[in-house]
Parts: sequence; C-alpha cells; structure tokens
Amino acid sequence: MEHINTEEKFNEIIQSDNPVIVKFFADWCPDCKRMDMFIGDVIEEFNDHNWYQVNSDEVKGLAEKYEVMGIPSILIFKNGEKVAHQHSAYTKSPESVSEFLQEQLA
Repeated sequence: MEHINTEEKFNEIIQSDNPVIVKFFADWCPDCKRMDMFIGDVIEEFNDHNWYQVNSDEVKGLAEKYEVMGIPSILIFKNGEKVAHQHSAYTKSPESVSEFLQEQLA
C-alpha cells in the first residue's frame, strides 16, 4: 500500500480511470492498528486494484473534504470523484471490508 503524504499527490492519484482504494488512518487510532493486522489479506484479495493510504493528521484537510468522520475509513475514487465510502464503524473485520469492496468493485 503506497503512502500519500501530500494533497497534490492525492489529487493526482484519484484521477485514475480505474478505481483506486484509499485508506484514511492516524497513528494514534487503535482501530487503525487492528485493521493493519488484517488489511494485507484484503489487499491480496483485491490486488488488481491500486491501494493507497493517507494519514489524516499528516495531510490536513483531506479527511474533512471527503467527509471522513471516523478512521479507519476506506474510500474508492475514480476519475477524481469519490464513488464509495466505508465508514469506520464498518471497517472492524476483514469480512466487512472485503464485502464492501466486492459490492463496490463488481
């Protein structure tokens, strides 16, 4: 999963014609640490997509702009638009993240 550390890089990445998956997280977030324990398996399952992560404390303003109210959150972007968003309450297990991605990327 590639780390995005500037808004410019983020804006460039989300312009893709293909869906890109972006995880919003923060270093202090216990749920983010839990997600890190299983996200590798989910990435493997959806390895035909590009994965990125944004530390919402590091790149100020992006979380607010894309209505990320809780972390971790998984967002899918295509052609510069947010096309799907799995809020933090639903990112607690590999099954819930996997189901979300299957629905959105089918």
